[in-house]
Parts: sequence; C-alpha cells; structure tokens
Amino acid sequence: MNTTINGPKVSRPGELTGAKPVLRSAAVARAGGQAKIWIDLDNTPHVPFFKPIIRELERRGWRPVVTARDAFQVCDLAAEMGLSCRPIGRHYGKNRLMKVWGLGWRTLQLLPFFLQQRPVLALSHGSRSQILLGNLLRVPTVMVMDYEHAETPWLLRPRWEIVPEVLRPVSLHCRNRERIRFYQGIKEDVYAGDLNPDPRLLESLGVADARVLATVRPPATEAHYHNPESEVLFEAFMNRAVATPGVKVVLLPRTKNQESQARARFPGWFEGGRTVVPQGAVDGLNLLWHSDLVVSGGGTMNREAAALGVPVYSIFRGKLGAVDRHLQSEGRLVLVDSVEAVQRTIRLESRPKAGTPQSRPRRALQDILAHVEQILQLEQAG
Repeated sequence: MNTTINGPKVSRPGELTGAKPVLRSAAVARAGGQAKIWIDLDNTPHVPFFKPIIRELERRGWRPVVTARDAFQVCDLAAEMGLSCRPIGRHYGKNRLMKVWGLGWRTLQLLPFFLQQRPVLALSHGSRSQILLGNLLRVPTVMVMDYEHAETPWLLRPRWEIVPEVLRPVSLHCRNRERIRFYQGIKEDVYAGDLNPDPRLLESLGVADARVLATVRPPATEAHYHNPESEVLFEAFMNRAVATPGVKVVLLPRTKNQESQARARFPGWFEGGRTVVPQGAVDGLNLLWHSDLVVSGGGTMNREAAALGVPVYSIFRGKLGAVDRHLQSEGRLVLVDSVEAVQRTIRLESRPKAGTPQSRPRRALQDILAHVEQILQLEQAG
C-alpha cells in the first residue's frame, strides 16, 4: 500500500510493492566483500543518532564506513561513544563566504576517502559536503532530516530523503517527491531508548547538590537560521536562573568561542559554581535525564528532552519546524517567545528522576533501516 500526501505517492516501511530481497552481489564485488555505506557525522547530534543505526547495519551484513567533521566536539563525542571514524575537515565560522569556501574545501578533502572506500550509498543527517560529493560522483545520497526550512541549493539536494511522518513533502529538500520516505516518531526516538541513567555524572560536574538543575544550550549564533531574539531570551533565562537560590546551570556552549564570550560578558553567571561548563564531551541523554528542566536555543536538545519526558523550553526564534509544532501540540515542548514568558512560563522546580525514562513506542530506528535497505534495493536494481 502507498500513502498519498499532496499528490505524489510516498512509501512507508514495508510497503514497497513487489519488494525482493536486497540485491548485494554487484555492490559486494565492488566493495571487496561487504557493501559499504558511507556515514558522515557533520554535527554533534549525529553521533548518538547514528550509533544504533551503525550497529544495526553491521548486524544486517552491511559495512558502515564513517567520517566526521572536526567541529562542535563531534570527534570527542564519537570517541566517548566508541564510534570509529576518520576526522576530515573542520568548521569555518559564521561568515557566509567562509562557509561556502569551507564547504568546497571539505568536499575535496572527502574525495580521497571516497576513492579508497568506494561506498554504494552516502548516508547523513544533512552533511552538505557529503551530499555535494555524492551528487558530483553520481553516488546515491540519502539525507535523514527533520527540519524542513534549512537552505538547500540545487547541488546540495539529496537523491533520497527520510523524514518524520509529521513533515509533508512540501518545501523539503529532495528534488523528486517520489524519493521521500517517512518514519514514525522523531529522530531522537532512534537512540533515546539506549539510555542507561548514571547519576555519577552529577558528581563529576559538581552539581549533585543542586535543588534544581537546569541544562541550557545557547542559540546557534553561527547558523544561517539564527534570530538574535533567541540571544535576548537566553540571557534573560540565565540571569533569572543564577539569581534563584538552589538553582544550578549546566551550560553547553556550541563552541569554545561562545563559552569565552559568555564568561567575558557575564562573569557573574559563573561565580560560586552556579553555572558550570563541562570540560569534555558528556553523555547528553544522561545529563538531560538527571536535569529538572532543559532550556535550549536549538532543536536537537529540545527534542531529546521531549523524547525522555523531561520538561523542556525552547527559546529558538527562527522559523519553527513541523516537528516542534507537533511536540508543542502534544504538550511535550513549551515555546518561549518573550522575556515576559521567560519569567512567567519557565518553571524552576525539581522533578522525580527515579527509575528509567518513560516507555514510548520507538519505531523510528526500524523504519529508517527499512527505508535504507529499500533504497539500496531500488538503486541496485535500477
């Protein structure tokens, strides 16, 4: 059965009419034994997201080969989580010209890896360098994506796209709507179920004595979608939190420069251990689970908290995506849109943390894997 949304047919897992077992003979011959699927970790959230996907692909007989951009602690987190990857390229800041130059340069840097590995498929959660190289070399590119408003110039559009069901195939990134696939839930469901809570993290961060623990992620000031209003809300919350007795903040800056600016502009935030910044990569899900609330200017941490059932407040002021609107409608995410709302809406109170994260149906992982294998079948058969 096919589902029709806004006209074109889009397949769901297991609904590929007349599907046959995945054809691997030609791919295996080219790959020297096991067909290789190239995964590129472009940003920090991609590490926990792809870890269970890599594990399951290996279990199914594929051979994932992994690269990582050396930015936002991607490589540190990959090492912490036991993922083997080859660091290639880095981040080039918020300047648009440098972004374009950095995109082209990293694409060239990825070329030797591609020529050595000869993957049959390029899979990412929005790695522009990988998609550009794959498109230029005519290797099928698959982008898993959950935010429909990101800018995607023509050469950076993937051949295939896998998105949450709450997104409809309008204003998405794939050039052909027939190649859009859907999965149930949100991307954070892929790995939220792997969490084994460990309270020793709080001791290591020096926040075990907090009456209320808030984990805070500043806005993505270097992203093209950044709205300066988010910074105003971020500062208002931090000022309120550090002025409230018993509240401690674990601040997770996106870059070292962002941390340096915060310490220079707001030294009072860090006095008396009221705000701490982890000195290395931390298990983000474990930290969120042991937090009483989460405040973030970016999407992934908000949705991770929602997947765990932790109270979460979004200070993101860019163009809101369908996933966040869906979580808001379910009461799993609170949108904060003014300084007044920072004072009135955000609740600085403790919550029970005994046991393990709430049990929710988590079909996202199996849906995505089914789609990847179906895409491989279609590409190899065609």
